[in-house]
Amino acid sequence: MSMKGMSKSFVGIKVLKDVDFDVRQGEVHALLGENGAGKSTLIKMLAGLYKPDTGTIVVDGEEQKFASTSDATSAGIATVYQELLLFPELTVAENVFLGNYPRKAGGWIDWATVRARTRDLLDQLDSHDLDVDTKVLNLSVAQRQRVEIAKALSKNARILIMDEPTASLVESDVQRLMEVVTQLRDRGVGIVYVSHRMPEIFALADRVTVLRDGTHVGTRDIGDVDEQQLVSMMVGRSIESLFPKADAEIGETVLEVRNLNHGRHVRDISFSLRRGEILGIAGLVGSGRTELALTLFGMTPATSGEIVLEGEPVHIASPRQARDLGIAYVPEDRGLQGLVKPMAIRKNVSMAIIEKLSSGIFIRADAEAKITRDAIERFGIRSRNIDQAVGELSGGNQQKVVIAKWLATNPKVLILDEPTRGVDVGAKAEIHSIMGELVKQGVAIIMISSELPEVLGMSDRVLVMNSGEVTDVIDRSKASPERVGAAMTAHRLEETA
Repeated sequence: MSMKGMSKSFVGIKVLKDVDFDVRQGEVHALLGENGAGKSTLIKMLAGLYKPDTGTIVVDGEEQKFASTSDATSAGIATVYQELLLFPELTVAENVFLGNYPRKAGGWIDWATVRARTRDLLDQLDSHDLDVDTKVLNLSVAQRQRVEIAKALSKNARILIMDEPTASLVESDVQRLMEVVTQLRDRGVGIVYVSHRMPEIFALADRVTVLRDGTHVGTRDIGDVDEQQLVSMMVGRSIESLFPKADAEIGETVLEVRNLNHGRHVRDISFSLRRGEILGIAGLVGSGRTELALTLFGMTPATSGEIVLEGEPVHIASPRQARDLGIAYVPEDRGLQGLVKPMAIRKNVSMAIIEKLSSGIFIRADAEAKITRDAIERFGIRSRNIDQAVGELSGGNQQKVVIAKWLATNPKVLILDEPTRGVDVGAKAEIHSIMGELVKQGVAIIMISSELPEVLGMSDRVLVMNSGEVTDVIDRSKASPERVGAAMTAHRLEETA
């Protein structure tokens, strides 16, 4: 498949400019770029969702003009999107062949064939753990993803587009998916692989194409580039700029947690946090990092222990109370917990302070608009206007909207749970810069991250958790991958001291 001279504009804004891209049989071709670089637009044209303004698509030597996704499917092109398009109340087999059911004479669906062919497709993906009669709502995210891939293969896809396939997966599931991708490549499927995760790119890709600001920067064999070169191609600056640690003055203790407990994931937790400090929290999946954040924010109130804010003991029983005390929480899942995607940017930004913007039952639209425009300028949110639906923004810009929403409350303590998950390297650097500005202003930040370079690069101290307990607290000068990694699997702090 080859795409030549692809261009596309929306509302007079050119988002893709004369881009070339191709995929060979039996290769993984990674497509990289910042959010807003044009990746989604390019793959949606290949998938038949968008019609190009200019350019040609050629599959097996024949020029194609896709009027719909069904046209692309007929040409052997299938897409697995980051937000999986499955029906939870239907079974695995029903989802795999939805709209494409084998039929008996007389037009009745041949359910025995549906189940048998689904079983065969899943076995090809080494997914023997999946029951074809299980409803999708009972599956994990990783299992649902394999159902999506089986669905693509049921349509004899020769080109498979995978859009951020590992964004919602834990590490063990990432490894499983990478094995599936390798199997598909070895069977001759051409794979377009969109991801922000460099280790996956170097483990899977044969070639890589980089887009920036809607233009084609370059295509390279993966063996001819390193991570630093790819980052430079994507953002126009070096990898060192990803972690711009601010030189902020660290002040007095603003938050002290003493022997905090909630269930089995928050067990006898104690730590302190100072003004202008970034306290990084590291730990493996299930270590209790997010559960600690939810307890501090009043989502799951503490069953015992003490929270002291600015020297005063407080009991936080709800998020509203946490907000009023000066604690803000940017959740891990911005799509489900941080935003209302169909609503406008202005409605999302003002959501946490709506009472302050209201006069009786009416919202002061002028004040809401000013706060939103100020946020767009301050955080560099790329949007058409303040009334654009937030779901139309790139992942990095959506994350900035969530941060802007909570910063509108003027917090003393800001909890950031995976603040750069699923965003590109450019947006990641911008979010890190925002964190630097905040600590200079005296905000105290708790940052939870699964990316060890981020924890080590941005934290003044690192608190490590395992099985709901603190296993180490490390000053920045003494923090190393080895020490943090060892603490992730260690027992209680006093047992490792």
